[in-house]
Amino acid sequence: MPSLKDLRNRIASVKATQKITKAMQMVAAAKLRRAQEAAEAARPYSQRMGAVLANIAQNVSGDDAPRLMAGTGADSVHLLVVCTAERGLCGGFNSQIARLARDHARKLLSEGKTVKIITVGKKGADILKREFGQFIIDHFDLRGVKQLGFVNADEISRKVIALFEEGAFDICTLFYSEFKSVISQVPTALQLIPASAGGEVEADSGKGALYEYEPDPSVILSDLIPRNISVQIFRALLENVAGEMGAKMSAMDNATRNAGDMINKLSITYNRQRQAQITKELIEIISGAEAL
Repeated sequence: MPSLKDLRNRIASVKATQKITKAMQMVAAAKLRRAQEAAEAARPYSQRMGAVLANIAQNVSGDDAPRLMAGTGADSVHLLVVCTAERGLCGGFNSQIARLARDHARKLLSEGKTVKIITVGKKGADILKREFGQFIIDHFDLRGVKQLGFVNADEISRKVIALFEEGAFDICTLFYSEFKSVISQVPTALQLIPASAGGEVEADSGKGALYEYEPDPSVILSDLIPRNISVQIFRALLENVAGEMGAKMSAMDNATRNAGDMINKLSITYNRQRQAQITKELIEIISGAEAL
């Protein structure tokens, strides 16, 4: 049975923790609004980019298609780009993305494929290196970045494209968490290379409309596909930031509530033990007085 002093110290410690979790919840709520606006603003651009690629790809035959779209013709070597947060205290946000990438890697390895991994974010690297440390070929640390920008995504994109041009892999898949709401972030896998032209064709293009492309459609695609890869990575990073703030807000809210419940239970235990001690002392005083 802990003493009254131990209970007082523990109550004070839990109250201090509750103040920290409440402050972190408020900070996450403030950052969530900006992050959510940035993620939602990036979606129309990436979707429009997919529609443009789909329209142009219809006019390109298989032989004229750029290598980034046609691929190498093989699928023996897979590159996984896993984007997670740099910090923890956000519930299962990071572990869900890492679990999706880990399950995909295990499936590929069981089929006899070669797996290579690029991690973006410290938490994903820490989780994956326990089992797939030998497959991690590069890591991007964004902890020193004050404001996430397109230049950060473009740096990752250039690295991926350079590896593809060197023949280091055949298929590249991007893993991130799509922001749905404060309590819902969906781990997502998106194939970057070979670039998919599966976007919806523009609805206002009209039936039978003829387009003349200058320069050649294959040349346009050669310029647009690398940019589209950067755009998709940038969108993934923005979605991750919004998802991280939403998950952190929920996690810190739960931690604050749990701390409050623990304080109430400890206070009840403290009061009961204090009352029992006072009653015991009164009985001893009365018994001593009667003995005299």
